[in-house]
Amino acid sequence: MNKFEINDLVNYKDYKIINKVLKKTLKMEKVKNAFFSVVLVDDKKIQEINKNYRGIDKVTDVISFAFEDNDKKMYNNTRVLGEIYICIPRMKEQAILYEHSETRELAFLAVHGLLHLLGYDHMNKEDEKVMFGKQELVLNGFNQTKR
Repeated sequence: MNKFEINDLVNYKDYKIINKVLKKTLKMEKVKNAFFSVVLVDDKKIQEINKNYRGIDKVTDVISFAFEDNDKKMYNNTRVLGEIYICIPRMKEQAILYEHSETRELAFLAVHGLLHLLGYDHMNKEDEKVMFGKQELVLNGFNQTKR
């Protein structure tokens, strides 16, 4: 059984879509017995994280910390995947910029972050095509496709 927790540090409250898209992503990727967390943060916190861990002193939309490198490590029969940090103010800005709903942008960022935890990346065109294709597969099922 997969389990994840959502820590809402900015009191956003409207994150029901996260549960749905993460469960669908885990099912699509055939992930079993995994745990991870999603943390909703503000600009200041994500900028601090980005600076400290990536050496980039600016606000970003989502950062994932994968606890697994190339091996699927098990602890008490559970894979501990890592943490996803989503910046709510940046998510709201991007929803306006891309002319879609906050729900759609939040769903996109959650799926994007989880796919990073599962080892996907978009550092080259081929990897980007695979990762973004998977994101769209998940989002299509929730009428959250406009990007």
